[in-house]
Amino acid sequence: MAIGKVLGCAGFQHSAVPTLREPVRLRAQCRRRGKTVSMSVQKTSKTVQQAEKMLQEFRQSSSTPLPLLHQVADALVQEMYAGLASEGGSDQLKMLPTYVENLPSGSEKGLFYAVDLGGTNFRVLRVELGGKTGQILSQEFKEVVIPPELMVGTGKDLFDFIAGTLASFVDTEDESIKAHFVQSGKTRESGFAFSFPVRQTSVKSGIVIHWTKGFKVDDAVGKDIVKQFQDAISRSNHQIMISALVNDTVGTLAGGRFNFDEETMIGCIIGTGTNACYVERADAVHKWDEPLPKSGEMVINMEWGNFRSPYLPRTFADETVDKDSVNPGDQWFEKMISGMYLGEIVRLVLARMAKEAELFGGNVPVKLLERLTLGTPHVSKIHLDNSPDLDVVAKVLKDVFEIETTTLEERKIVHEVCDIMGERGGRLAAAGLYGILKKIGRTGKSRNGSKKKTVIAMDGGLFEHHVRYRSYMEEALQELMGSDAAYEVALRLQNDGSGIGAALLAASHSHFK
Repeated sequence: MAIGKVLGCAGFQHSAVPTLREPVRLRAQCRRRGKTVSMSVQKTSKTVQQAEKMLQEFRQSSSTPLPLLHQVADALVQEMYAGLASEGGSDQLKMLPTYVENLPSGSEKGLFYAVDLGGTNFRVLRVELGGKTGQILSQEFKEVVIPPELMVGTGKDLFDFIAGTLASFVDTEDESIKAHFVQSGKTRESGFAFSFPVRQTSVKSGIVIHWTKGFKVDDAVGKDIVKQFQDAISRSNHQIMISALVNDTVGTLAGGRFNFDEETMIGCIIGTGTNACYVERADAVHKWDEPLPKSGEMVINMEWGNFRSPYLPRTFADETVDKDSVNPGDQWFEKMISGMYLGEIVRLVLARMAKEAELFGGNVPVKLLERLTLGTPHVSKIHLDNSPDLDVVAKVLKDVFEIETTTLEERKIVHEVCDIMGERGGRLAAAGLYGILKKIGRTGKSRNGSKKKTVIAMDGGLFEHHVRYRSYMEEALQELMGSDAAYEVALRLQNDGSGIGAALLAASHSHFK
């Protein structure tokens, strides 16, 4: 079988990979007194040449030239229009109205709570906002592990546990804060960040569609999640009103609007998974059958991880990851740009090179054939290694795959595979953001040389910690916008978007404004 076919070459052109021509070492295994001993013998450059050729084929099949990125962006915009036109108009993008029409302005004032439920741990937060100062004066939080039995139990038990934790946290308030609420007659308000599939029915209500991330609370499905939580709070004998139900992406957007400026128009998370939301003109949401909000705007939760297009440069590794996932055929975009899958794609490529080109010697390392052994943090470490001998790469290969000895040429190839994947992921993510900017009319050309500003609030571990990925993303976005763009686009990290954002949205939708 031709190597190009083996690696799924799509034929896109890219700059050639640096040639590795030095002799390589082949580790031969011998048995001595019942133990495996590593030996080094000289070998011709034939093996590294074959691996180098496979590497170049893989780079070509993963290539993301500028014309292709424009095609990806245009395909996304088309699906955005379809998803806004009617319910189910796009079979890829849900384009969910969030009922959030009042994003934080920076003038919010007072003390607000938030509950952030997005996985096996949840957090309760207390945030004091400074009003006209546009500052968060103080913030406290408590993180709690959810007992495993509650993750598969009843809704009542789960929310009684969460409400009890919130109530205990409220009880730790300073006496001056307690006196303020008594004297003012105001009820404490909280935002609720709920990062599970939900069909929102108002800014503070939504129907649970199904559970993910190891949860299976069946009797809560099909019911209003806020009412279930509010009832549990009442059973705790505390008065706390849920003022806003948000997902983590909307929370990131809200935090960006508060911290940066009113030109923050997009919230995006690139971590284990990925999603994006943005501010849309309310009259452009044609499937909206309720009165238009007074602000004339509506935050749309795209659920963009399910975007797919023939323009996405998929390889044999992407096909394998998809086939072995819990949702084959779905979440193409997420599987190509997010952290959950990056390490596995790299492992599959290295495993094929080990089989086809005898990378790492004649015997394929057993651990290299085991699924999900290489995590995205490992890939990031490899990618950031700039030492002359790539010592970090050697350590990761030893720690993860038990490959005791590697040549510099082999480590260079491993480093290059990680670079290819980081570049592809970052550039495709940039194409997605450019598509959103195009939809809201912020990709035009400047007429007089002046530039306006647009901020994209970002969160997620992959974006925050994978420096090269972020750099590729920023560079591609600038390429797409062009030097004569009317808007200067900035990616800004908004840490703890879901928790802080939920508190901010509780403030901006407060009943006591």
